[in-house]
Amino acid sequence: MHEDEDGSESEHDGDVAVDAAKPTLKEPPKFAVYLHNDDYTTMEFVIEVLARFFRKNHEEAVKIMLKVHHEGRGVAGVFTREIAETKVDQVTEYAKTHSHPLLCTAEEI
Repeated sequence: MHEDEDGSESEHDGDVAVDAAKPTLKEPPKFAVYLHNDDYTTMEFVIEVLARFFRKNHEEAVKIMLKVHHEGRGVAGVFTREIAETKVDQVTEYAKTHSHPLLCTAEEI
């Protein structure tokens, strides 16, 4: 109990105004999935992979395939880690079953 200026007693429990801390949510890291050039995988197969696993239309797939062919690698897509890892696994398995050494990797961007 506490005596106020007018002599009456009141109860104070040391109230402190506290703003509830709002959690700061940040975007999960993104990963670029790359297709790499090699001397054996056909351009047609790379276009097929881009259409099948990355939902690229023919024009987009050709553009990416040419980047892979001329620059050594190209970005097939950007995803969260889990999706990027799944795409890498799917493409790698698909390439193996079709006897292509197509290398597919993911890197955080």
